Amino acid sequence: MTRMMIRVDAEISDELSGAFPHLTARTQRATTTLTGEMTDQQELQGVLNLLNSLGIEVVEVVTIPD
Repeated sequence: MTRMMIRVDAEISDELSGAFPHLTARTQRATTTLTGEMTDQQELQGVLNLLNSLGIEVVEVVTIPD
């Protein structure tokens, strides 16, 4: 597994963050950071696709070193 951080240009509600139970959401000043473990690229792409389909702009995707 790889630890990832995804920063989006939106405040994600508690209800929406429930769509990503394996990620921790932290909101600050109109941006949200989602952090957690991704099993593979397919899982990461699924999260990014869902955010995109909801019109949420992804600002940054970072791999967090062990």
